[in-house]
Amino acid sequence: MMGLGMMIGAGVFVGIGLSIEGAGPGGLMLTMALNGLIALFTAMSFAELSSAIPRAGGAYNFARIGFGRPVSFISGWMEWLASSAAGGFYAIVFATYTVGFMDDMFSLGLRASGYRAYAVRAVAILVAAFFIFINYRGSGETGRWGAFFTLGQMAFVLTIGAVGIVTAILRPDRLANFHPFMPGGWWKLLGTMGVIYVAFEGFEVIAQAGDETVEPRRNIPKAMLYSVMIVTLTYCAVAFASVVAFSGTGSIQQWFSGADKIEGFKKAVEALLPAGWGSLLVVLAVVFSSTSALNATVFSATRASYALGRDRMLPHGLARISPKRRTPSAALAMTGVIIFIVAVTFNPKDAAAMASIMFLLLFFLVNLCVIRIRRNMGDELEYGYLMPLFPLFPILAIVCQAALCGGIFEESKIAVIIAAAWVAAGALIYGLYSRSRIPAAKHEIQALDDQAHLPAAPEPAWVAPAAPRGEYRIMVAVGNPDNALEMVQTTYRLSGAKDARVELLHMVPVPDQVPLSDAEQYMFAGKEGIIETMLYLAPLFPISTTLRYCRNIARGIVSAVREKKADMLIMGWHGPRGARAFNLGSTVDPVIERSPCDVVMLKNCGGDRQFRRVLVPLAGGPNGPLALEVASILADKDKGEVVVFTAADPKRAFDPAQFVADNRDRLAMPADRIHTKIVAAESTVEAILGEAEDYDLVVIGCTEQPLLHKVTRASVPETVARMCRKPLVMVKSSGGIRSWLQRWI
Repeated sequence: MMGLGMMIGAGVFVGIGLSIEGAGPGGLMLTMALNGLIALFTAMSFAELSSAIPRAGGAYNFARIGFGRPVSFISGWMEWLASSAAGGFYAIVFATYTVGFMDDMFSLGLRASGYRAYAVRAVAILVAAFFIFINYRGSGETGRWGAFFTLGQMAFVLTIGAVGIVTAILRPDRLANFHPFMPGGWWKLLGTMGVIYVAFEGFEVIAQAGDETVEPRRNIPKAMLYSVMIVTLTYCAVAFASVVAFSGTGSIQQWFSGADKIEGFKKAVEALLPAGWGSLLVVLAVVFSSTSALNATVFSATRASYALGRDRMLPHGLARISPKRRTPSAALAMTGVIIFIVAVTFNPKDAAAMASIMFLLLFFLVNLCVIRIRRNMGDELEYGYLMPLFPLFPILAIVCQAALCGGIFEESKIAVIIAAAWVAAGALIYGLYSRSRIPAAKHEIQALDDQAHLPAAPEPAWVAPAAPRGEYRIMVAVGNPDNALEMVQTTYRLSGAKDARVELLHMVPVPDQVPLSDAEQYMFAGKEGIIETMLYLAPLFPISTTLRYCRNIARGIVSAVREKKADMLIMGWHGPRGARAFNLGSTVDPVIERSPCDVVMLKNCGGDRQFRRVLVPLAGGPNGPLALEVASILADKDKGEVVVFTAADPKRAFDPAQFVADNRDRLAMPADRIHTKIVAAESTVEAILGEAEDYDLVVIGCTEQPLLHKVTRASVPETVARMCRKPLVMVKSSGGIRSWLQRWI
C-alpha cells in the first residue's frame, strides 16, 4: 500500500498537461509506458538488493556495502532531499486544487483579491504538518492512514480510467484526438519523460521499511514489482481517458497549450463526465493521491535522515528515538523543515523537477550497486529475489536515466542548480565532518579478542632505539600463522620511522553454514600466529592485538582499518593463487581497492634481511611518493642506496631527478644515496625485471589505471609483482577523497 500511495501521486495529474502540450497525445501514452518500463528496471535492482539487505536506509545501505561510505553518504543525502522535495511538491498540488475548488464553490473571491497564492502556501504548510504528525505517531499509524488514502485514490483514478475506456468504445470518433500522434518528435518526448518522472518514484520507499516488515526478503521484492506494474497500467488508463475526453475541432495539443498546466487534467475530466461531477471527482482524486504520496515521502525522507544519523554520517541526534512513540522524532523534525521550505519557496514545476533529478541520480547509483554487489558478494548474501538476464536491466536503466537527466535540465535549470549545490554541500559535509566520525557498522565485523601489550624488554641488535610512539597507527594483517614472523622486521622499521603504534589483526573466516555465534572454535590457529608475532614485537614498542571473525576476509580487514582509523596497513602476499577474476588475489585486490589508508604489501621480505640496494620503478603515478618513502626507510641505514628506475616512454614525460627533489622531505636517508636511472626499452615489464636482478629489494607503487581497464588486462606493477623473484614491496597511497568516477572510468 505504501508503494502505491507514494507512486500514484499528484505528479501524474500535473504531468498529463505538460506531456500533451510538449509531446502530443501519443507522446503522453509513450511517456507513461516508457517511464514505467524504466522504473521497472530499477525496481528489479531495488527488489534484489532489498531481499538481501533488508535494513532501514534503502539505497543508503546499498551504496555503503557496494562502494563504501563516501558514496553511501551522498546517496542518503540525495534521497533525503529527493523525498522532501517530492513531499513539498505534493503539498503544493494538494493546496492548489483544494483552494481553487473552495474558491469556486463558495465564491470566496481569492483569485480576484490576489490572496489565492497566500492561501495555497498556507494550506500546503498545514497539510504537510498534519502528515508529519501522522508519521510521528508511528509506522502502525502511518500504515492505517496510508492504506485509507491509497484505497481512496485508487478507486477514483481507476474510475476515471474506466470511464475513458467506455467513452472510447461508445464514441470511437474520439480516437481521432491521437492525431497528430507525436508532433514534437523523440527529443521532445525525452524532455517530458524527464519532467514527470517524479510520478514513477515511490517503490523505493518500501526499502525504507525493511526493519519493520514481516518476512522482508520475500515481501519487499513482491511489493516493489507489483507497485510499479499496477501504477504503470493505471497511468496509461488515466492518460488514455484524458485524450479521449475532448470532442470538437482542433487538436488536443492546442487546447492543452492554452490551459493551466496544473489544472489541465481537471479540464479533461470535466469534459469527460457530466457537468459538476468532473470537477468534484478530480478534486477528490487529487486530494487522495497527493496526501497519500505526501505521507509516503515524509516516511521515506525521515528514514533516510535517520539512517545517516544512526551511522554518524550526520550528527547522532538525528537518530534520536521518541521514548513515547518509538519513532525518529529529530529526523522527522528536520525533514519537516525541508518540506516547509520547498512548499513555501518553489512552484510545482521546479519542485517536481528537483525531486525527479535527485531520484534519477539516486536510482543511477542503485543500479550500479546491484551490479557490483552481485559481482563481489553474491556468494555471501542470502537473496530472496534474483533478477533475470543480469546485468542487462540495470545497464539499460543507467543509460535511460542519464538521458532523462538531460531532459530535466532543459525544463528547469534552477532545479538542477539547487540539486548540484545540495550534492556539493553533502560532499563538503562528508569531508569535513562525517569522514572522521563514522564507526564501523556492527554487522561488518565482530571482535573475538582485543588485547593491549606494552614494551618491557631490550630491542634486538638489528634495530636502533625508537622514539616514543605518536598517534600514527599501523595495522598489520597476520593471515598465515606459519609466516607471521616474516613481517616483523619490516613492520618495526616502518613503525620506527613513522613513530607509530602497531595493531596486529587476524581475520577468522567463518563458513556460511556455521552461525557466527559458534565462530570461537575457528580462532585458535589465528591466535597462535598473533601470539608468536607479539612475542617479538611487544618488547619493542606499544602493540595491541585483535582477532575478528567475518564472512569475507577482505571486507573484514577494510572494516577493521576504518574502525581503528589506521594510517597504514601492512599485509603479506605470496603470489596469485590462480583466481582469474583477480589480478593479485581475492583478498589483496579488494583491500587495495577499498582501503582508506596507505597499504604496504610484502612479498618474500621475511627474515633478518639487509636491503643494501633498493630498486624503485616509477612512472609518475600517485603512489610514487609513498614508494620512494618506504624504500628509503627499508634500505640499510649505513650502506643502503635507492635507485629510482624509469623506462623511457615518449607518450609520458617524467623526470625522476625532479621527482626525487620534490619529495626530498619524505626521505628517511641522505639524498646523495638516492640515484636515478633511465633506460630505453620496448617492454617496461621486462626492463624492470631485468634491472631487479642486481638489487636486494623492489618497491613499486600500485597502478593508477581505472578499475574497468584492469578487468581486461593486468597492469605493469601487477605483472611485475607476480613475476619478480626478488623481495618485493607494493604500496598504495590513500590519496584522500578521490573521484569515484576517475577510479572506475
